[in-house]
Amino acid sequence: MASKTKRTPNAKFMAPVTPDEVLAEIVGSKPIPRTQITKKIWDYIKKNGLQDKKNKRMINPDEKLGKVFGGKKQISMFEIAVYVKKHTK
Repeated sequence: MASKTKRTPNAKFMAPVTPDEVLAEIVGSKPIPRTQITKKIWDYIKKNGLQDKKNKRMINPDEKLGKVFGGKKQISMFEIAVYVKKHTK
C-alpha cells in the first residue's frame, strides 16, 4: 500500500504568466497562473454559449476568442492549453 504523502502542486504550473494583448481581452492583463487563465476562458465560453450543442468537447469561438485560437472556426477543448501557451509570456 502506498504511503499517504501530501501532493504538492508543481510550482512552475502555478507560476503567474502574463497574457498578451489578444488573450488579455478575455482574461485581463494581470499576471495569473495558467490554471486561472483556462478557468476564465471556460467562463467566457459558457457565458457566451460557445460550446458546440451536439459535441460538448468542441468550441465554436466568437470573433474575440477566435483571435486567441488562430482564427479557427472550431477547436477541441483539449487544444485550449496549446493556444494559451502561445499567448503568454
